[in-house]
Parts: sequence; C-alpha cells; structure tokens
Amino acid sequence: MTALALCTAAACAIAAPADPLKKIDGNRLPTLGDTARQVLSPVVERRLGEVIMRDVRRDAAYLDDAPITEYLNNLGNALVSSVPGARGETNADFSFFAMRDTNLNAFALPGGFIGAHTGLIVAAQTESELAGVMSHEIGHVSQRHIARMLGQQKQDVLLPLAAMILAALAAKSSSDAAMGVLMGGQGLAVQRQLNFSREAEREADRVGFQIMSAGGYDTTGMVGFFKRLQSASKLYDIPAHMAHLSSHPLTAERITDMQARIRELPKKPRVDNLDFQLVRARARVLQDESVNGRRDARTAFEAQLKEQHRHQQAGAQYGLAFLALRQGNLAEAQSWLDKARATVKPKEGVLSAESNAGDGATMFAGLALEIKLAPGQPQPVVQQAVQDADAARQRYPLSRALARQYGEALIAAGRYDEATRYLRDQTQLYREEPKLHDMLAKAYARQGKIALQHMALAESYVMAGALPAAVAQLELARKAGDVSFYDQAVIDAREREIKERQKAEKEQLKDF
Repeated sequence: MTALALCTAAACAIAAPADPLKKIDGNRLPTLGDTARQVLSPVVERRLGEVIMRDVRRDAAYLDDAPITEYLNNLGNALVSSVPGARGETNADFSFFAMRDTNLNAFALPGGFIGAHTGLIVAAQTESELAGVMSHEIGHVSQRHIARMLGQQKQDVLLPLAAMILAALAAKSSSDAAMGVLMGGQGLAVQRQLNFSREAEREADRVGFQIMSAGGYDTTGMVGFFKRLQSASKLYDIPAHMAHLSSHPLTAERITDMQARIRELPKKPRVDNLDFQLVRARARVLQDESVNGRRDARTAFEAQLKEQHRHQQAGAQYGLAFLALRQGNLAEAQSWLDKARATVKPKEGVLSAESNAGDGATMFAGLALEIKLAPGQPQPVVQQAVQDADAARQRYPLSRALARQYGEALIAAGRYDEATRYLRDQTQLYREEPKLHDMLAKAYARQGKIALQHMALAESYVMAGALPAAVAQLELARKAGDVSFYDQAVIDAREREIKERQKAEKEQLKDF
C-alpha cells in the first residue's frame, strides 16, 4: 500500500496496540487511552498527512477524476459513519482518493487520507470486496496505528519527514521500494517494529470486519479477495502487482481468524450498487491510456458484455462509452451510453431489488455532460449542456461532481458572468475544493480580470497546500493593472495569514 498503510512495508512496522486482543463490545470500537496522543498529537498527525498529500497530488499517477473520487468518498464515509467511534479518538476527517496504478494496492496516510489504486478497484469482483479493503484501512486510522509508529520512530530519531514522503510515493508502485526508502538508516528499529505488525494487522482486521458488517456489506468479501490474491501469489511468487500481499502478508492464522468471525455473523445478501460497476469501468480506462492499455480495456469490456447480470453488462457499455469519449469518438460514446442506460432501465411496472440498489444516475448524467462538453461539439450542444447540468445538479444536490460540471458548462458556453457568480457562491459553501478556485480563475481570465484570476489561483494553491506558490500568485495579483484598492487590502491580509500558517506548520513538524 503506502509507506504508512495496511499494505506497505511500513505498515508491517506499526507499533502494537496496548491490548491487541481486546474484545470489541457491541457497536463501539476500542479506545486507546493516551499512548498515541502523547507521542503524536492529532493536529500534527493531520498536518503530516497534508504535507504528504501535497506530494501525492503532484505525482503524475494521482487520479483527479471527479466521479471516481466522489464514489470512493461516498463509500468510505458511509463505512466510517456506520460504527460509533470509527473516526477514532482524534475524530479524523477522512478523505479518499485514487492512484492511477495497476498494482492491487490501497493505503492510509496520517490524518485519515486513504488511497486506492485503480488496479484494486478493477480487480474487486464485488463492492463488498472493495469495502473490506477500505474498512481495514479505516481500522488502521481509527486505532491510530500510524500515530503509534511515527511516535515510536520519533523516539528513535529514525524517521525524517523526507524519507516518509519518498516512501509514500515509492510504495505506490512497489512496496519493496518503500521498504528500501524507510529502512535507510533505520536498521536498529526494524526488528522491534516487525514484532508488533501482526497484532496491529489483526486489530485492523477485527475493526474492518465490524465496520463493513455494520455498513451492510458481505463480510465474506474480504476473505474471498485476500484468498484469491494469495492463490495467485503462490503461482507467481508474489509478483509486483500483488503488492497487497508482499507488503502485508496474509498468514493462515489471520485467514482462519477472519473465517471464524464470519461464522459468528448473520448472512447479509447484498446487491451491489450499479455505481460500483461504472467506477470499475472508468478506472479500467484511466489506469492505462496507452494504445495497448486501451486495446486491453476494450477486450475486457467486450468479454464483460457476455455476462448475465445487467449491472455487469451496463458497466461494460459505460466503459465502452467512456473509452470512445477518451478517443474522441463522440457519436460512438453517446451510442454506448444510451445502451447502458437502457440496459438497467426497469421495465414498466417492475421494481426489483436490483433497480433499488443504486441506479448509477449521477454517473450516467455526468458522462452525458462530458460528451456534450467535449472539444468539437457545436455551440447548440454546449448550450444544451448548461441546461442539462443545471437540471442534474438540482436533481442530485449531493453530487459535487455534477455541481462542478455546471460551472464548467457555463464557462464552455461563454456565460462568464453567470459562471463567476455561481463559482463565487460555491467557493464560499465548499471552501476545501481546489477545483472550484481553478474554475473561478479560468472564468476571471476569460473576462480579463487578471487580479481576481491570480487571487483565485492563490486560493487553489492554499487548498493544495502549496503555500509558497500561493504567495507568488498574490504578488502577481498585487502587480496586476486592474487591481483595486479593496483587492490590495484583501491581498495583504491573505498574505499575512498564509505566512503565519507556514510558520505554524514548520513549528508543528520540526521534530519530524
């Protein structure tokens, strides 16, 4: 996974809980007392995660795809909300994201940042399998395994922040690379840490089981997925794409423990959300857009079309539509999208468990808008996209992806005044979305409002944690020919705030 996660070398270097065999009573997760808090405060832990995420977001493999990110956050936060105490004593604010990588991997970073590789999303055969892996990662965060590891490393003076960042990035492709980075200069502590890793993983297993069970998922999914990986690893001696196992060995004891827990739980048949199949298809296309990658994706979708389950068929049709869009074949993209919608449309007067299990409506609407807003579309189509996007965001008000697409449609249609009014309101309501500030900057640029453009970009950089770049944008805004007296005052005040934040972060992280 990553240097700090369920599936990394460093995860196998996690300090043990005070009582790893402690029984979880009722629906409440075990508490940790003051041990982790004494060595790493929740504030510092979150800041540490934010620092690492700055590098992760700049990595070419970071997948900034709104539908996939929205799905992962809906799935992850629903799991977190299913059990009291899942956020842990720090009340962690979880954030989920994807990395463009064929490795079967997922990982947790300090402060509640959890990532999943596209390879893992594609390989999961059911939503419960994906939920099982994500629940395990949530378990690591809620039990503060990362904080304990970092706190112990701080005592040994063996984990500089730079090494941790490098390991987090290296682990995305190879857990062995992550191990190499982390073990540099740390030999004295490795064996002591490895002695504790099994207990931490068993605790994360138990917490993950409780979370996914409370969330209504089939707990056999976790074991099924792990056993499938283990069988493959025996044939191939744990190849690189099995990073989940090479950095997070699944012992027979752990499998037996998980199977015993499954027998104690009532069976919970579950129909997967259609969104799961659509996200899998989207991830398959985006993880490798080379000529060979696209050919392999098409072959996989054509094989999936032959499946009996309608959700599988619709997922393949959606994938072919998205693949055609990425190749610029807009008519073909629309044709496949229409087929996907027709495949899952309930027959008149018929309501099935399948049709109630999440109809993929927001993802269908989003792809339809992507097609209408694609380069080469005539203006009447783009103007229609504005109306469609407005209707979609009002029909599905919880979808942040659709809300942003409405802003994109206004800009594409040349309705810049409407775009800036809408996006200003959005940035006030959703202050932690860098994309909104990027779009606002784009709209200001089209209007020729240079000072406001740079001010909006500065806010985007602040959201991304790139504080020096934010200060540079404010300086450009200060020098713009159209800057007003009011703008100057805002720029001065914002610059002071950013510099104070830089100073505070250095103080908080100086020991790491």
